Amino acid sequence: MNIDDLIAIDIHTHAEEPCCTPRDDGYDQFQAGMAKYFKNPAGKDGMLPSVQQTAEYFRERKVGAVIFPVDAERETGFRRYSNEEVAQLCAENDDILIPFASVDPHKGRAGAREVRRLVRDFGVKGFKFHPTMQGFFPNDREACYSVLEACAEEGVITLFHTGQTGVGAGMRGGMGMRLKYSNPMHLDDVAADFPDMPIIAAHPSFPWQEEALAVATHKPNVYIDLSGWSPKYFPDILVKYCNTMLKHKVLFGSDWPAITPDRWLRDFEDLPIREEVRPLILKENARKLLKM
Repeated sequence: MNIDDLIAIDIHTHAEEPCCTPRDDGYDQFQAGMAKYFKNPAGKDGMLPSVQQTAEYFRERKVGAVIFPVDAERETGFRRYSNEEVAQLCAENDDILIPFASVDPHKGRAGAREVRRLVRDFGVKGFKFHPTMQGFFPNDREACYSVLEACAEEGVITLFHTGQTGVGAGMRGGMGMRLKYSNPMHLDDVAADFPDMPIIAAHPSFPWQEEALAVATHKPNVYIDLSGWSPKYFPDILVKYCNTMLKHKVLFGSDWPAITPDRWLRDFEDLPIREEVRPLILKENARKLLKM
């Protein structure tokens, strides 16, 4: 990847497994609910973009993309997309895709072994965790620290969903999802216990935006990505911190395919962000964090 040719780096995109027939694990209904929540046609008819299609989309726009599946099989029953397959597809499209992976932290030592193998054998650069979807508190040492210790030892980035989620939104019982797991304040303990491990708090963290800003301001290893929301809905306090104290720690992310980079970047143009800060958010902060 020639980083100088890219106009931006999207730190938050999802890998969807190609599927030509309806799934029997409830995933199609889940994606239809997500499409309704995000007012996005992707997922309504099961036609989600494959990793290869994602690469082609981002290549056309000269935007690099960090991409990952989500391992939430234990909690949701959805069959997980192979980390290895995603990493291999990233290797075939390494001009534009950056491989992250996902391991359910409840897997403990087995999960830790998977983390090490994915980093050493497949070049994975980071790991995505979704506390609400995977059903865990990030600061629960017994439940998840074996996996986080492996991430820290391998020197990779960890990315945690924070705040409300479109997962299960509007569905009966919220599809069993508990929002409490994704309060960003739980990451304060993680950042203190793993002070050299980069941690990204994903999304504007409604209704805990100020907690996320506090943690990112206090802990040098905590960053914030701006995915999952159109910038026109960003709270004023988030915009103020982007322009000032956290201008080197805030990252562009779309949440593809739920939100497209086209939509996000178009709305970002109208946001009152200082001109000298825009390139930091869109590319340079991610470039430094990813060591590109």
